[in-house]
Amino acid sequence: MIDREQVHKVALLARLDLTPAEEEQFTTQLGSILNYVEQLGELDVSDVLPTTRAIDVSNVTREDELKPYPDRDAILNSAPEEEREYFKVPKILNSEE
Repeated sequence: MIDREQVHKVALLARLDLTPAEEEQFTTQLGSILNYVEQLGELDVSDVLPTTRAIDVSNVTREDELKPYPDRDAILNSAPEEEREYFKVPKILNSEE
């Protein structure tokens, strides 16, 4: 199904520097994978609905609650630079530098 020449070509396209031994190894491994995928193609899945997961998954999150930090000065004092009541950070948008 796949030969060493095809593996070599894909490796060149992907800029992978494979040794001849690695090319042989990947030829065997990719051949096995493609044979398995071909077997899966033979299954009758006409009654199976398309899904993204085999099981239902739900994300459990908490509500965001605004809570002021009790020691604001401690946070500002740990900043590399501060200006009045704010962190001072370098300008990154529309910078002329």
